[in-house]
Amino acid sequence: MVVLVKYTQQQLNSSEDNIRIAIEQILNHHITGDGKVLSRQLDRSFNLKKLRISQLDDTVLHEQNSNTDGAPVATLLLQLFGTEFKQQTLRNQEQNIQLSYQLDFTARLQQFQIMLLILVLLPFLLGWIPVLLSKSSISRSYRRTTSAVNELIDRFIKDPQKAEPDWQKIPAEFSDINTALQKLAHYTRSQFNEMTANAQHIAEEAYKDPVTGLPNRNRFVQYYEENIRQNENNDFGIFGITRCTELQTLNQTRGFQEGDTYVREVAELIKKLCGSYKDHRVYRLNSSDFGILLPRVTPKEAENFALQLQSRLNEYQKNAELDSVAYTGLVSYEAGKALGELLAIADTSISLAQTKQPNAWHLQKESAAMEMSSGGYGNQNWRNVIDDVLTNHRISLLTQLIQPSNRSAKAYSEILVRFKTQEGQILPTASFLAMAEKLDRIVAVDRLIIETALTTIKNKNLQDQYFGLNLSARCLHDDQFIIWLERRLLKDAHIAAKLVFEVTEFGMQQNLKTSKRFIDMAHRAGSRVTVEKFGVGITSFKFFRDLKPDYVKMDGSYTRHINEDKNNQYFMRLMIDLAHRIGVGVFAESVETQEEKHMLESLFIDGNQGYYVGKPAAL
Repeated sequence: MVVLVKYTQQQLNSSEDNIRIAIEQILNHHITGDGKVLSRQLDRSFNLKKLRISQLDDTVLHEQNSNTDGAPVATLLLQLFGTEFKQQTLRNQEQNIQLSYQLDFTARLQQFQIMLLILVLLPFLLGWIPVLLSKSSISRSYRRTTSAVNELIDRFIKDPQKAEPDWQKIPAEFSDINTALQKLAHYTRSQFNEMTANAQHIAEEAYKDPVTGLPNRNRFVQYYEENIRQNENNDFGIFGITRCTELQTLNQTRGFQEGDTYVREVAELIKKLCGSYKDHRVYRLNSSDFGILLPRVTPKEAENFALQLQSRLNEYQKNAELDSVAYTGLVSYEAGKALGELLAIADTSISLAQTKQPNAWHLQKESAAMEMSSGGYGNQNWRNVIDDVLTNHRISLLTQLIQPSNRSAKAYSEILVRFKTQEGQILPTASFLAMAEKLDRIVAVDRLIIETALTTIKNKNLQDQYFGLNLSARCLHDDQFIIWLERRLLKDAHIAAKLVFEVTEFGMQQNLKTSKRFIDMAHRAGSRVTVEKFGVGITSFKFFRDLKPDYVKMDGSYTRHINEDKNNQYFMRLMIDLAHRIGVGVFAESVETQEEKHMLESLFIDGNQGYYVGKPAAL
């Protein structure tokens, strides 16, 4: 600013000096003495703020003034630095003229003022430009950093295990953030991998059957929906269900340990046979059913598989001394097929297989699958088999002893039933009774069993022994059946006095009024009644008091490992004490070990039944 002021002062002084010399020359050469002519000449030549032309005696010839001040700030600043804007006076004795004037520096001062303004504002402009540029640069750096961090987070959200962020995208000035993010990424990845491993382990445990180690039904449904139902490729194959029809019988007669062993061995047998098929899968769908998936296997190849499976099941049947092992239903499938439809057809195929020889199989091809599924062809086949059994009395009887715990205790032998086909093959008992119930033949089946049992006892002269006969809940509440049974028992009253009818607790509780009517009828005929599977339902003292059964047979779930289970011991002792107080005997079923038998006897059980006590034998 000082330099600019000094420079302007020099310019103004130089201009004043030059103009003074020029005016002096004009004044010296002026010959007319006319003030107006001289003023016009000076106006044309110079910028004058004030002009006064007079004679030496102060007679004014011409005078003009201009009070405009176009640059007050510049004028004031120059005056502060010592510049004086004063009037100049020139005299010419020869011309008798006196000239007084003041120069007009408005244009030059305006330029100076503009320069001054620029000089004042320039530092602010030069100072703010870096600030703005720095702010823009920092904003861009923040945006790049934010974008890089967001990309990192998005990658971790999508797939943390495979996320490999580009750390170079984060600006160098954010190196500390870069380092922190790398630490966080490493920690997050390790935590994710650990949680993923834990989740997979938990999922595998949740989807695994504890007895066989096979994936369970939930895993089967998940795999089918994801890989077959929603598969866009034209995938095909064979789906099969192998049903272990002897599981319930083994659990009741030989105990749960034998039942678990039976299931495990069948599972191993199926796995070994499926091992030669690529991408095969085996599942345990429920307690007795195994699901088999054989991708890209044709029906003809499936027949070969089924024959091999039947052969191995037959071999296992001989070694295990069973009536049968398992039946298999096969059905072909294609991608997009609904799972419910597939399971229904496979179940129908099992129903057909069970009407053939032991361990038989049936392959349901796609062409007639829907017709059979909707038309109930499997049910019709079962109806024919059941009717044949009823018509031709194709049953055989076995007995399993209930061993009394002491001499004063009364016990009996339970009669077990086996059903046969026309070829003399043993049908799966549980399936036969379930289908008889479903097809409304169970009352006729129970009548056949009772009639056969009474006839056999009479013919073999076994009237001095006590026998137990199982009745279905349906018969218990059927008035016509109760009337028939009472007449039949009165016909052989001496044998009726040796019979004990076994009915499940659930069947009794369905209708307590008709249950009591049945018990009263049995007592009038001299027979006794046992409530089996006791303890599974809602048991109360009112149940004992109102129905007054002769015996209760505790469910096998209380017997299993009772020597190790304090809760079962306490419950069993409580039930035994309660029953004995009102004159009801208590039996235990599914006794499998010596330790269980000794524990039950220490709890004052009246009798034990199970594989350890005695195996089923022909009547």
